[in-house]
Amino acid sequence: MAEVNNSSVIELLAARFGAKVSGVNEPYGLLTVETTKDVIIDVLTYLKETEGTKFAFLTDITAVHYPDTKHIAVVYHLHNMVNKIRIRVKVFIHEQTPSIPTATVLWNGANWMERETYDFFGVKFEGHPDLRRILNMDELNVHPMLKQYPLEDPNRVDKKDEYFGR
Repeated sequence: MAEVNNSSVIELLAARFGAKVSGVNEPYGLLTVETTKDVIIDVLTYLKETEGTKFAFLTDITAVHYPDTKHIAVVYHLHNMVNKIRIRVKVFIHEQTPSIPTATVLWNGANWMERETYDFFGVKFEGHPDLRRILNMDELNVHPMLKQYPLEDPNRVDKKDEYFGR
């Protein structure tokens, strides 16, 4: 059996998915790839079950909001514990239609991770068995990690220059 490393994983993904997997990068040695939401489950299944990859452990699912581009990146972190390598898979979706297929079909543990990502970023995971808020109150009508609000309250008076002689 050949050694599993970043190069071999890149070759396997390129051979199987071609241009559907792009943005290959290795910041600090962590293999990072981008794909699209129409093939994300196929990519994750391939990474989990293929002999040359075997990324069987789902470490995390989260998201990142890029307000300048109006996109949300759904980020999957996978770990091959036998060969001690990791991979990060990103899928960019538009913030106006934040939906992506659920990974609970592959990992039961994705359930709570997806609920947290929904709770904080508003990403709807299609086919999720119980998609509802997990940490915030049900009455909250916003998703707090979306960068749609000013960093500071404009009504604060303790930071006005005239109070400090400026």
